[in-house]
Amino acid sequence: MQSNKVAILNDTHSGVKNGSDIFLDYMEKFYCDVFFPYCEENGIKTILHLGDYFEHRKFVNYKVLKRNREMFIDQLERLGITMHIVPGNHDVYWKNTNDLCSLTEQLVHYDCIKVHMEPAILHFDSGLDVAMLPWITEDNQEQCMEFVKTAAAPILMGHLELEGFKYLGNADIKSHGMDHKLFSRYEMVLSGHYHTASEKDNVKYLGTQYQLTWSDAVDEKAFHVLDTETRSLERIVNPHRLFHRVEFDDSKTQPVPPSDEIKNCFVKVVVVNKKDPFQFDKFIDTIQSHEPFDLKIIESFEEFTGDSISDTSVSLEDTSTLLDSYVDAIETDLDKERIKAILQSFYNEAQTLDAA
Repeated sequence: MQSNKVAILNDTHSGVKNGSDIFLDYMEKFYCDVFFPYCEENGIKTILHLGDYFEHRKFVNYKVLKRNREMFIDQLERLGITMHIVPGNHDVYWKNTNDLCSLTEQLVHYDCIKVHMEPAILHFDSGLDVAMLPWITEDNQEQCMEFVKTAAAPILMGHLELEGFKYLGNADIKSHGMDHKLFSRYEMVLSGHYHTASEKDNVKYLGTQYQLTWSDAVDEKAFHVLDTETRSLERIVNPHRLFHRVEFDDSKTQPVPPSDEIKNCFVKVVVVNKKDPFQFDKFIDTIQSHEPFDLKIIESFEEFTGDSISDTSVSLEDTSTLLDSYVDAIETDLDKERIKAILQSFYNEAQTLDAA
């Protein structure tokens, strides 16, 4: 029996980290163990996706397409689920227009997927109407803002860039963008784009449903379910984690995470107190025996934590400026210009890899 509930996804970023199998396996674990079992058990036949379905704006990775079809699209067809999706900024090739879009090139051919490149209103049997808004660009801004002012729907969903919302999970850096009060006429506004959950007034950023970077390690990840009859929104927590922050403090007993939790995961050991080197080495050896994908040891990190950085000191104009301004905001005796040069070299290398 079909229920009045619809599932909401956003910022799935299929193909993140250049199609890394570690991330693809992690995503598949979420879909196979958490998301689709919930949809099947609760009779959910509609998914609303709020943008950034794919990671890369510029190219196609065929391994990613195959894995995504198997873990996601094939499951939509198997369960008779229809997904409605609007483009996010990662789904479109150009920055000033949505005309060239990976969704229309890759997903529109599936009967179970409805791509909304222009503002649209979805009508549900319960009587609820939901306004769906694509990524706003220079090319469609006038059309989108007119839709925002006039859409006959109590709930609006999209991929919005609004000011004043939390930008990263581990730092108090606020986002830049449009004034959220432009959307005040709606009962509820749900959005993708920022990867950590936050809300202000009637606007709620949902955050990602799984971890994608170390910034997500402090967040509880979840997908959402909207009851179209009661208009209530429920968070369904994803118990699977890819990033594990473990503290070492030999002044107290502490267990090492079990192997099935950290195998093929990213692990960061933060040293709080280390007076017994032998105990520390034993602790690290145990973690390494569990075969993490990557292990980092942080001996001292206080000066670089997000809590020590003022959001007014950090510019989000572009990635290079963000990196430089973040270093400028740090209180440290280290050579800031050298730190900047190292970060910029990493950024340049990452851009080369993304373009490969």
